[in-house]
This record gives sequence, structure tokens and C-alpha cells, in this order.
Amino acid sequence: MSHMRHLFVNGWWSYPRVTTPEGAIAMARQKSISARIAVPPVRPPKLTLAPAPLWHRAAEWLLRCLAVSAVVAIVLILVFIAKEAAPIFYSAAVRAEVTLSRMWVPQLWPGYDESASIWQPVSEIPKFGVWPLILGTVKVTLVAMAVSVPLGVGAAVYVSQYARPRTREIVKPVVELLAGIPSVVLGFFALMIMATWFQHLFGLESRLNALVSGVALSFAVIPVIFTFAEEALRAVPRSYVEASTALGAARWQTIAQVVLPAASPGIAAGVALGLGRAVGETMIVLMASGNAAIISASLVDSTRTISATIAAELAEVVFGGAHYTVLFFLGTLLFLTTFCINTLGDWAIRRMKIRLGGSA
Repeated sequence: MSHMRHLFVNGWWSYPRVTTPEGAIAMARQKSISARIAVPPVRPPKLTLAPAPLWHRAAEWLLRCLAVSAVVAIVLILVFIAKEAAPIFYSAAVRAEVTLSRMWVPQLWPGYDESASIWQPVSEIPKFGVWPLILGTVKVTLVAMAVSVPLGVGAAVYVSQYARPRTREIVKPVVELLAGIPSVVLGFFALMIMATWFQHLFGLESRLNALVSGVALSFAVIPVIFTFAEEALRAVPRSYVEASTALGAARWQTIAQVVLPAASPGIAAGVALGLGRAVGETMIVLMASGNAAIISASLVDSTRTISATIAAELAEVVFGGAHYTVLFFLGTLLFLTTFCINTLGDWAIRRMKIRLGGSA
């Protein structure tokens, strides 16, 4: 019986046994004829989807409109502030008091021995030098990032890699709760508490300065960096850690050489967003920086940022005047700076993903 099944499987019931050359030719012709007989393909049944309910389509259009409206709102904001800043290029009344060259190139003002970039828009001779504001913004931002990046990333590493589940449930909400504290509260805390502590601790002459405002600003940036970094670290596949451990790497070596490089795109995204938040923050630096528009490289001198200048002076200027136009020009400059930071951050993250083997 097994021999008969073997014959049937090998197709010997369909073709006779070959004993002569003529029989081999005949069997080959019979095989070619049977090969040319093709079974027509079976078409799958055509599926017809039932039309979506009316409220489904309405919800889809509503979500689409909301997504488009966000982009339109950003474009309209840029158009508005650019329109208000445009007279600096063509208005004779505005250019009689301020030009781009006077804003960016130090001038020799009456009563000064050398050329200087000075911000005194309400003096007898208005001075609109922007370099004190740019330098103050850079100083405060560098201090804030120098404090927030190590603390935010370090807290994310601890919560995602070392902390027990119970500890993680306590530490993570507490850190993220900082994002819900109003910036005016952080500014008031820096003004009343931190400034006094820093002055007594370091013996500072200026009670309000770039150091105090930068440290206070870091409290608003830490939750942003922590949230992105912690999610990126927890998203690293467990197989990476297990493979590193199997090769004999210690826990800290696995984190430093495997987990952190794999999570670097998410960490970089958090740092980029935190940098944008630090550049554009207003209330904290307005209350804790001292608001002195001076050119000084020292972090313990009072300073003034672009955002704080706009917030402090916009409500008191003449509509359409030179001072009004310059403030909107600074707002446009701040908007474009933040946009470029986010764009470059996104580009760097994409390059990092490609280098690490992920999808962009």
C-alpha cells in the first residue's frame, strides 16, 4: 500500500512507464500540453464598505479644520507682527529716529567718549541699540540650559532606569507638576527668596541678575526636558539592555553606552523645546533679571532680555511710532529665532535617527 501511495505522489498514475525513446518523447509532449492548460485565477469578492455615518464625517472635517487652524494661526501671528514692524524699512517718520544700522552698529552718541550700543528709547535722543538685549537673552538662556539639561536628563535616567515603581509614581508627577506652576509665581519666588539667598551666599552686588533669573527660568524648562527624556529612555527596547548585560557590561556602562545613545533623538527633542521655552520666557526674567540694558559678560550683573523689554514697554509706547515699530521688530526677531531653533532641532533629530538606524 505504501508503494502505491508513493507512485501516486510522484505522478506515475498519470504517465506510463517509459521503456523506449519514442515513449519518452510522447510523455514529454503530454507534459507540455498539460502545462499549457491554465486554471483561470479566482477573483476575490469585491468588498463594498458601508458609508460612514454623517457624524463620523463631520468629526473628521472638524479635526481637519482644527489641525489647519493651528498652522493658519501661526502664519497670521507672524504676518501681524511683521506688518507692524515693516515701517522700519520704508516710513520716513520712523527712519528719522531709528534705522537698522543704528540698531545693529554701535554709534557715537553725544556725551559718550566712544561708540556704544545703548538701549534708551525714551531719552532726549532715542537710542535703540539691540546688542544689550541680545546679550542679556543669551546669558539668561545659557544659565537656564546649563542648569536644566543636567537636572532634567539626570532625573529622567533615574526615574526610568533606577527608581522602583513606587518611587517612580511619586517623582515623575512631582517633576511634571513644575510645568503647571505659573511663570509669575516662579518669578515672584526668584524675586523674594532666591535673589536674597544668592546675594548672601555669593556676596553679589546686584541682587537681581542673570544668574538668579537663569536659575529660576530653569525650573520652567526642567519639566519639558524631563518629560521627553523619560519617555525616550523608557521606549528603548528591553532587548538592548539584555544584550548588553549578557556581554558583561555593568549597569552604568549599559546606560551610558547603549540606553542613552538609543534615546538621544528624544532627549534632543526635549532639549530643543526647552531651549525655545527659555528664549521666549517673559515673566520670570522680567521680575528677576534687574532689567538693566547693559553690555556685560558677567552673569552677576543685572540684565534685560528681548521678551522682558517687549512686555515692559509695549503698553506705554505711542501707536505707530518709532518705539512701537522697534518693539514689533524685536518680536519678529524673537519669533524667527524660536522658529529656527525648533527647525534646526527637528533636522538634527532626523539626522540622529537616520544615523542610529531608525526611521526619520
